[in-house]
Amino acid sequence: MLISPDEINKSLSNYGWEYKSKKITKTYSFKTYLNGIDFVNKIAELAEKNNHHPDIYIGWCSVNISITSHDLGGVTTNCIRLAVDIDSISEK
Repeated sequence: MLISPDEINKSLSNYGWEYKSKKITKTYSFKTYLNGIDFVNKIAELAEKNNHHPDIYIGWCSVNISITSHDLGGVTTNCIRLAVDIDSISEK
């Protein structure tokens, strides 16, 4: 089920995610390119486990994550959960 922009912003206000164009996005920075790749590999495992897959863009020492429900065309509680789980991975 899709959730409202207000609910999205309230749920992610402490995490630095931004809501726009029916998706939530965040960019993570790393000291090295390979640290970013390691982070992406951890996200891939998490995504497969939850059967919810973000769009991932890898740059030099940065990774941009974009999450939406491709099936429903917007942000769901599963999207929020994935965003929070990704943040917990980035803190390790």
